[in-house]
Amino acid sequence: MPSVIETIDVDVPVRTAYNQWTQFESFPNFMSGVESIQQVSETLTHWKTKIAGVEREFDAQITEQHADERVAWKSVDGKDHAGVVTFHRISDDKTKVTVQLDWEAESLVEKAGAALGADDRQVKADLKRFKSFIEERGAETGAWRGDVQPPK
Repeated sequence: MPSVIETIDVDVPVRTAYNQWTQFESFPNFMSGVESIQQVSETLTHWKTKIAGVEREFDAQITEQHADERVAWKSVDGKDHAGVVTFHRISDDKTKVTVQLDWEAESLVEKAGAALGADDRQVKADLKRFKSFIEERGAETGAWRGDVQPPK
């Protein structure tokens, strides 16, 4: 199962970075391959992606969420996919954002891309676009500060 871990420092307070990340419908603004995300409920999102010509649709459930700390999710149908993003305060106006993704590569193209590091490069590029997006705005487009406890 391929896995990617990437980190970036963004020049905004941890609250701003976290709040923006909870605005899932804005992801197409900085995530290549994400065509749309629909917030179905507080903890359920519907994704449409197109990566390397492969189109996918799946639902993802937020499994854990704590304001200014972390958001974790896993797919509930379609492609096997899970991830977590954590937020670490470096200073009053700087935050370290770390993304970890795990998924099941299905097609030959996906397996080759994972083996050649294409997934790592894409996540790194997406984080750079997130950095530009939030730093240029200087403020989040919205926020959801609810708390979701992990399943027991």
